[in-house]
Amino acid sequence: MASPCTNNNSSVSGFYNFLTQGLNDLHYNNNNNFMSIQFMSKVLSCLQSFHSQLIILVQRLCLPVGGKWLDEYMDESSRLWDVCHALKSAISGMENYYSSASNIASSMDNYHHFTPELSHQVIRAISVCQREILGLEEENKSLMEARIQPLSECVNQNIPPMESKLNEFNGFRGVLYAMRSVSSLLLMILLCGVAYCWSSSCFAFHQTGYNHHDEGNSNMGFGSNFMASMGRLQHKVAEEIEHEMIKTNGQAGILLHEFQEAKVAMEEVKVELERVMVYEEEVVMVEEKVEKLKDCFGLLRCGLETITGQLDDFFDDIVQSRKKLLDICTHN
Repeated sequence: MASPCTNNNSSVSGFYNFLTQGLNDLHYNNNNNFMSIQFMSKVLSCLQSFHSQLIILVQRLCLPVGGKWLDEYMDESSRLWDVCHALKSAISGMENYYSSASNIASSMDNYHHFTPELSHQVIRAISVCQREILGLEEENKSLMEARIQPLSECVNQNIPPMESKLNEFNGFRGVLYAMRSVSSLLLMILLCGVAYCWSSSCFAFHQTGYNHHDEGNSNMGFGSNFMASMGRLQHKVAEEIEHEMIKTNGQAGILLHEFQEAKVAMEEVKVELERVMVYEEEVVMVEEKVEKLKDCFGLLRCGLETITGQLDDFFDDIVQSRKKLLDICTHN
């Protein structure tokens, strides 16, 4: 095993390559839906693996005991902690919504014939549930306002000169800069998916220093490959957000694909029940729409529970990593 203080250049270069590969994997996502739970889970997995790789790198570098590098890492890990807690809060806010919707769908299993009176009762329950969506999105909007701008500024900040500070602490400062930029992008994607999204404007990829004409240019300087990969991913996500907002008639809110599908399924049940009220006879399509509603909310619940579990694991990783780096300094 190599000593912790050897091959600094190759270790730092390897970290940049690791970031690049992870970003490229997200860009070439074969799910073809960048606002789905599956993609959000991949983004969170990348964020967690990037952070873990950063801790591995720190243990290989000769870093001074009690140096400013530790304070800078602690600041960055605190930022990750704060935004991920905002994500978890946004997800928790959906629990009442999908629990109410699931209860409505389950209660309809007990009815073998939908009369106008019964349909009216269910429609009222659905309307209450739909109003909960508006309240949820308004809460998430406030949650986002304090966080999205700093993240966007971090992603789109100008690259500092190589000669100044990026090589300090055996390249760690440059690595932390890269990690901060990449994690900000991934957190923005997660927030726009599960919390609230106004538009694709925060993914203005041209501001990252990446230009399509720069691809393959070895003279781009610091982080050329991972910066280019960031730019491509930003561009792709911006396109997906534009596409999703066209489907919602430009309406801002929670863009998560499964969330939108569940909203549509609930509205379809409501429409069928309104037809029962108008024609005073049961419409055969009601049962089919109810089954679709149950399936949609089942997928939404399972997916969000998976992401919540990932967030909890990430919180544990951050706690252990902070302790590990403090221990390294103590032992040194």
